[in-house]
Amino acid sequence: MMDRIAGAKSNMLTAKKSALVTPASLTGQDLDSAPIQTGHGDHVDFDTLVRLDGLKGRKRMRGLMSLLSIATDVTSIMAGFFLASLLYLGSLDTDHATNMVAISVPLFLLFSLNNNAHNTRKVSNLWSGMASAAGALVLAAGCLLLIAFFMKIGAEFSRGVFFLGIVFSLVGIAVTRTITRVVFRKRLDEGVYAILCIYDGVPMAATAGPGAIEARAMGLHPDLASAVAVNRLGTLAKGMDRVVIHCSPQARSAWASALKTLDVRCEIVVPELDEFAALSISKRSGHTSLLLNSGRLAWNHQMMKRAFDLAISLAALPFLLPFFALVGLAIKLDSRGPVFFRQERIGLGNRPFKIWKFRSMRTEVCDANGNRSTSRDDDRITRVGRTLRSTSIDELPQILNVLFGDMSLVGPRPHALGSRAEDALFWDIDERYWQRHVVKPGLTGLAQVRGFRGATEQKTDLTLRLQSDLEYVSHWSLMSDIRILLGTAMVVFHKNAF
Repeated sequence: MMDRIAGAKSNMLTAKKSALVTPASLTGQDLDSAPIQTGHGDHVDFDTLVRLDGLKGRKRMRGLMSLLSIATDVTSIMAGFFLASLLYLGSLDTDHATNMVAISVPLFLLFSLNNNAHNTRKVSNLWSGMASAAGALVLAAGCLLLIAFFMKIGAEFSRGVFFLGIVFSLVGIAVTRTITRVVFRKRLDEGVYAILCIYDGVPMAATAGPGAIEARAMGLHPDLASAVAVNRLGTLAKGMDRVVIHCSPQARSAWASALKTLDVRCEIVVPELDEFAALSISKRSGHTSLLLNSGRLAWNHQMMKRAFDLAISLAALPFLLPFFALVGLAIKLDSRGPVFFRQERIGLGNRPFKIWKFRSMRTEVCDANGNRSTSRDDDRITRVGRTLRSTSIDELPQILNVLFGDMSLVGPRPHALGSRAEDALFWDIDERYWQRHVVKPGLTGLAQVRGFRGATEQKTDLTLRLQSDLEYVSHWSLMSDIRILLGTAMVVFHKNAF
């Protein structure tokens, strides 16, 4: 009998404990009565509220910048065509300029809004923004030419005004966007997105940013049974671009339910997933999965990249061949041995291939496996070879690798099998090293444009390049290849080229 009574009491205590397990209890907070505090008493934390309210102004600023970008671009186009009319025809009051503006401006807005030429990222990134706006204007100009051709309006269509107007418009867009970037430089550097970071029961990061708050100090807890708690969260999230939760694993489920009630993009940080370095999250068979590798580029992207490589390489080859002959003659006169040096490198899919280079070292000390990195005063380098290496001319024969399909114009630079940093093989330093080979290696790459080139003396020399390579692989586009090629011209002569 006593055992039954004891068992009943135990069950009642268990049920009572279960009933007390609420989202608020997981975070160690009280419910509705909890005021927004500073941690120094029961006073409303007005400083934090003012700071968050100021943060919400970033969304309004982005809207203003986008509208200003549209207005300045349209003004530049209108001014460009009327200025062309004044210089070419001697008058502003002409049907030529008026008709061109009436057709080109709506077309420009259609194309520019489609390629996001006026969003904040484009205003912040000057070159990307000007490229997007210029592309939209070129498309609008092409449509304008087609309209003039099919409607046979040659008498009302001055080719001089048209071409001068396009040039002046492009110059105007470049100038006005540069001025806008300078005017808003400080605000852009501070950040343009309002992100509310809520730390619940975990230490706040040193680089948390102006939108970081302590859940306990603001009286926040993820309890959907509490109207006050839901309202308080919704009030703080209003006007934000994103809400990010940093909390203990036990509280994530409750916070996930609470975040789904907001009209703002929401995230929960899960540090345990950092080790997987996932590219994205998806669903498989009703379960959440992590995308760890996107594989090769999509077939249409492969075709675009290959066509771009062949077009540039074949166009450059007639100009390069006579230059190759002169370089070859200089190499033969300087030292005995072959003109070219071929070495096995790691290529697409971690498969080896033979790379072409102008020989820059004495034949008897050439390092076939790349076990020894080239140093600044390397005694193996010939006199001509030192000039070739400092100007990156020794890499030009790799245009043949591009034509043969082993390499691309842009991609991660291929390394020799024995390449090391601090006497450790590259793949022993960072296991992610092999992931860079899901695309073809390139003559140049994002790492090289950023100045990460030369000998790998420290392990950080590799990690900096690897991070850039993986970034390139994850965000490939034809425009990124073009930008990297143009940027390469600025780093051909580099302090680390030896």
